[in-house]
Amino acid sequence: MTEVLSELLRQDPWTATAALALVAVVAALIAHAILGAVLRRATRGAPILNAMLTAARQPAGAVLPLFALQAVWSLADDHLRAIDGVRHVNGLLMIAAVTWLVSSILRGLRQGVTAQHRVDVEDNIQARRIHTQARVLARTAQVLVLIAGIAMMLMTFPGARQVGASLLASAGVLGIIGGLAARPVFSNLIAGLQLALAQPLRLDDVLIVNGEWGRVEEITGTYVVLALWDERRMIVPLNWFIENPFQNWTRTSARLHQSVFLFVDFATPLDALRTELQRIVKGAPEWDGRTAQLVAIDATERALKLRVLVSARAAGPAFDLGCKVREGLLALMAREYPQYLPNQRLNVERSAVSEEQ
Repeated sequence: MTEVLSELLRQDPWTATAALALVAVVAALIAHAILGAVLRRATRGAPILNAMLTAARQPAGAVLPLFALQAVWSLADDHLRAIDGVRHVNGLLMIAAVTWLVSSILRGLRQGVTAQHRVDVEDNIQARRIHTQARVLARTAQVLVLIAGIAMMLMTFPGARQVGASLLASAGVLGIIGGLAARPVFSNLIAGLQLALAQPLRLDDVLIVNGEWGRVEEITGTYVVLALWDERRMIVPLNWFIENPFQNWTRTSARLHQSVFLFVDFATPLDALRTELQRIVKGAPEWDGRTAQLVAIDATERALKLRVLVSARAAGPAFDLGCKVREGLLALMAREYPQYLPNQRLNVERSAVSEEQ
């Protein structure tokens, strides 16, 4: 039986190679299952490492068998039919799997870091800063890993290397044109790094962009998604935030002041309005207890302009509190002082004299 098997292997060396490849794949899968379970169990107390291992579980299940197969193909006889093509294809798959593995590890690192900093708390500026940096830097690194993986795969083709060398040697104009065409991509990539490091905006920040009020919902490698107040979405390129001014209402703190303007008669009793303002804000859950102020900031030829300034813990509650204050003060005036609401003044005496003449 042994002699028959040896004779068969001599007549068909691919059978032995294929059998060895099958054994290598099975051994790699067993090693992956055992080693993965041990490592995940050992890193339960380290959330970041555990998240990285969890994210790398599937791509590692492809990388280890491909490495084992590559070792088998390297040891195989060079005279085997189509062995060079098999080695090349396995090498391409191995590069793709490693690229997938590194990208997954970066994603797991981001998830592990962000999981340790919750944003569903009232004072979440530090957490939002870390979330923004982790997301932008991880996605930038993933893009670079993908580009490197594609480049390595292309470099395995001799023709591609020759074409690349020819282009670099003789097509300077094409290189310039290609650089200009890729400028928006690289400018957004650099802008993403600047935003991650300088932090002019973060996830969940409240921004005013081109007159639109919105909250930063997502930051990708090329653009920022703003969730507007009426549920629309504004897509803004990253480099726009580097080149243009914009308002950030939550840059240093989520707490905000809200202004409410009223136009009243000159004889309006301001002390009564101030008393009503204190009653309104003390009964409003949006008020953070810092500011509740009413002052006359201007007097036109027709009316007295009042500014009411109130404070809240965030942009949304500040807007709601401003609406409550406006409604409450106008309700008081309509109920108690309707004669002091804005109206058109006429000089009756001067009109009468003109009629008599």
